[in-house]
Order: sequence, then C-alpha cells, then structure tokens
Amino acid sequence: MGGGALFSLLIMGLLVAYPFSRILPRVGLNPWISLVAVIPIGAVVLLWVVAFRTWKD
Repeated sequence: MGGGALFSLLIMGLLVAYPFSRILPRVGLNPWISLVAVIPIGAVVLLWVVAFRTWKD
C-alpha cells in the first residue's frame, strides 16, 4: 500500500467521522465516539445506535 492510498484512507475516514461527531451530541453521546466510524464496521454500528436512540429536543 503506497503513501497515496494511505492518505486517501485517512481522508475518507475523516469525511465519515466528522458528520458523526456533529450528530452524536444530539443523541446524547460523546462526539469522540465518532472515531469508531473510521473502522468500517464501526460506522455501521454507530449508524444503528443513532437510528434507534432517542433524540434530544
């Protein structure tokens, strides 16, 4: 894996983690949990947590 591919993966991970960091406080979770979204299965798990969590008003 070259340096360019690793850089691309890092950028993609940040593009996924940032929206989660903005959404998680709205459902009462720490925004740092969004770093789990960098792992592909972690993003799916976080999506399910957000979908079934009660949102604050």
